[in-house]
Amino acid sequence: MKIYPVILSGGAGTRLWPLSRAVMPKQLLPLVTDKTMLQETALRVRGWPGVMAPLVVCGNEHRFLVAEQLRDVGITPHGIMLEPAGRNTAPAVAAAAAFLKAQDPDAMMLVLPADHVIEKNEAFRLAVERAARLVEGGSLATFGIVPSAPETGYGYIRRGEPLPGCDDCFKIERFVEKPDRDTAAGFVADGGFYWNSGMFMFRADRFLAEIEAHAPGIAKAATSAVQEAYRDLDFCRLDEAAFAASPSDSIDYAVMEHTRDGVVVSADIGWSDVGSWSALADVQERDANGNVQRGDVYLDNTSNTLVRAESRIVAVVGVQDLVVVETNDAVLVAHKDQVQRVKNIVEHLKGQERTEHLHHTKVYRPWGYYEGIDAGDRFQVKRITVKPGEKLSLQMHHHRAEHWIVVSGTARVTCGDKVVLLAENESTYIPLGTTHRLENPGKLPLHLIEVQSGSYLGEDDIVRFEDVYQRA
Repeated sequence: MKIYPVILSGGAGTRLWPLSRAVMPKQLLPLVTDKTMLQETALRVRGWPGVMAPLVVCGNEHRFLVAEQLRDVGITPHGIMLEPAGRNTAPAVAAAAAFLKAQDPDAMMLVLPADHVIEKNEAFRLAVERAARLVEGGSLATFGIVPSAPETGYGYIRRGEPLPGCDDCFKIERFVEKPDRDTAAGFVADGGFYWNSGMFMFRADRFLAEIEAHAPGIAKAATSAVQEAYRDLDFCRLDEAAFAASPSDSIDYAVMEHTRDGVVVSADIGWSDVGSWSALADVQERDANGNVQRGDVYLDNTSNTLVRAESRIVAVVGVQDLVVVETNDAVLVAHKDQVQRVKNIVEHLKGQERTEHLHHTKVYRPWGYYEGIDAGDRFQVKRITVKPGEKLSLQMHHHRAEHWIVVSGTARVTCGDKVVLLAENESTYIPLGTTHRLENPGKLPLHLIEVQSGSYLGEDDIVRFEDVYQRA
């Protein structure tokens, strides 16, 4: 059988704010190494015997970033499937199963969240090999992580009878919700419980049969969404109405807690879901005082503290057991025991209709990125970078005019009926209501400064007439 990794790249990672945000969530960030977590996940299984290119499931907002990050590490995906709306893991995996089964009736799926850390990759490969033997026979497998501590942030799996012919493989007795600390300590002492990793392996046809039996609403919606899916550039866009009709549920609740064929494969693989700042600290190198630091950081008389500086120097003196994270528009200071409450900050920002939970000041687009530099009453200033050969949409704004100054590179500018080339230190003016386009015809990145002025400067004041990326 061929094994198809199905990488789930949804979610916003709210507990890792201010670094993780809705438009740039944790799986698309280089949190542990110089590669993003999505890239690490895809590279982890590349080259394994019988393992095919990955099928990635993500949201519409992230599609170009996902494609570019995979391209940057030399991976051509089997496909990138776009979810019209978040419906938890069961509908996403059901849609992936229907998609793969239509192409390969014997397809085997290895379901991997895009935002996990696995330090012992060879041990993980061997666990997958053991699971594959069970999955060939019709089992639905999950990977149980051998617990190293009484964690309260993970669900647990109670193992049942051992399975003959497969070392460290067991029937699933039951799933257990996230426990309190005393209960978790009892689980660890018992020795028969695993952390629930959220990673799974099964045949596509078996998963579809089980979800149809136990969650027919999800099965019907996901199958219909795939049947009515359509191509959009290099993406597979699931039918919006069909997918939106699906109930929202996890694989655990929808299938694994009900199936009689669920098995758990023991996996001591150095796993973490990096679900909080303290969890991130646990998987990174520490100094002699137990500190984790990244960026321009100065520490004095500080211990057991994570400090991450993204845009300026951060100096920390005389503290312990803290998390300090700086970006150019927000600073987080939290005790390590309180990091699960970071998600409350995101809810507060949503309630105040602010934007710091949505995106950073640097916002990526398929053509490059822009970065906010300054803003005030009726004006804002941005730094824009356009990749070689790329171009923005042909567009118009109702409420703002724009001034463009080329810092380096060459710009081809369409303004109304005129097309001009601008070189370094040259500038142009785009009047309010004028159709315009910016292109980089050169072989080097184009850097320019944009000054916007007008009564409304929101990103939604844009009318696109033509766009090579087919954005609405």
